Amino acid sequence: MELSRKERPRILVVDDDTAVQVSLALLLKQSGYDAVCCDEPAQALALVARQAPDLVLQDMNFSLHTSGEEGLALLTAIKQCRPDLPVLLMTAWGSIALAVRGVQAGAANFFTKPWDNTQLAELIRATLETSGPAPLANPSRQALDAQCDFSAIVGEHPRLLKVLATIAQVAATRAPVLILGESGSGKELIADAIHRNSPRAGQPIVKINMGAITPSLFESEMFGHVRGAFTDAKTDRKGHVASAHGGTLFLDEIGELHRADQVKLLRVLQDQTYQAVGASRTEQADIRVVSATNRELAELVAGGDFREDLFYRLNLITIRLPPLRERRSDIPLLARHIIAEVARGYGLGTATIAPAALDWLSAQPWPGNIRQLKQTLERTLLLVGRSELRQTDFVDAEQHEHGGASGRRLGVDGMTLEQVERHMIGHALDQHQGNITRVAKSLGLSRTALYRRLERHGLGGTDGDAA
Repeated sequence: MELSRKERPRILVVDDDTAVQVSLALLLKQSGYDAVCCDEPAQALALVARQAPDLVLQDMNFSLHTSGEEGLALLTAIKQCRPDLPVLLMTAWGSIALAVRGVQAGAANFFTKPWDNTQLAELIRATLETSGPAPLANPSRQALDAQCDFSAIVGEHPRLLKVLATIAQVAATRAPVLILGESGSGKELIADAIHRNSPRAGQPIVKINMGAITPSLFESEMFGHVRGAFTDAKTDRKGHVASAHGGTLFLDEIGELHRADQVKLLRVLQDQTYQAVGASRTEQADIRVVSATNRELAELVAGGDFREDLFYRLNLITIRLPPLRERRSDIPLLARHIIAEVARGYGLGTATIAPAALDWLSAQPWPGNIRQLKQTLERTLLLVGRSELRQTDFVDAEQHEHGGASGRRLGVDGMTLEQVERHMIGHALDQHQGNITRVAKSLGLSRTALYRRLERHGLGGTDGDAA
């Protein structure tokens, strides 16, 4: 049934190219939306205030000087006027880094010119479905816990609450979700929360580290095989996709997937079908896909290392998980929670952390995020053997771990944030003999982001990937 005009969502198109306006207006009309078009930022802001659109499709450039700053400024102004209004950015593949900056500044997502009509229509539908105003403008942790089961996630920082609010909106759908975040920041916990709060919660969540699957075994691992399909196929074997039928397939480290295998995964996402190796029959795959990576997939696409069509299939909904250093107020909560779990796991008595030690922990850079925090707490508790941990205990345990070295790897007393960052990057460069790929991975950065920091700090490295 076609929506009445009153019920049809209104979408504002902001682009100075008339041909783009006409093409998008036609696509929107065919998809059941009302389109309003304009060609410059001032008019766009007036229409946002006057016509209250449900979604904005916004170009990033409005002049011959294509820096993109005009688009970022308009995005900022729109979010100040209507914080709840979702914005999809339009950009060219040469400006992927700019689009990523826009998403980090509050855009719901982005798409590229030229676009695929089917993919764009699906992105618009999912954005309207999941990015509407939340029941509460600034939901509290208590309100979110009343709505969903977030018992495994510790924290109350506003950036974490924004992530939880997004989960609450998208969990009930079958939309694919891409989780972006540094190593050790808790991406798997977010995937678990999406599954646990979805209608698929009664079925399994199957987790796969995509970087650990070799190309020669990809099809057998993912789709299974029948007896006799190859020399060692003694019996039929069910693959990961079949195991996740009716549930959720979590593709961890998706950025590490070999390009030759990406098209094989794309077929499953497009058609919801697969074929076991050696089988003659095609099977249905009722799965919800959640993927995660510590790399910037959009930059991999721009560099030709990741398929554009697969990228759009995976990132219909994108969740950016903040690193631990950007939610420092949560560190005391996390530390108390982790130390209690560790003590219980080792059968120890109640363990606590002195207030001064909590302050010290909260001031550390934690490049390894929650994983590093947990390792530090666990090691210190086991080495000290005392019920209350103090600041000196953490320092002593750290020195013990590194053979009594005089330098404190975690200590930042007297150092600025810039100095801490330079120190950590320099340490990683030494540890990995200047190999940029390995340094970037160990620090949870993309290569592009690492290059920017190397230039800022006057440090160097090599591009080689060899051991």
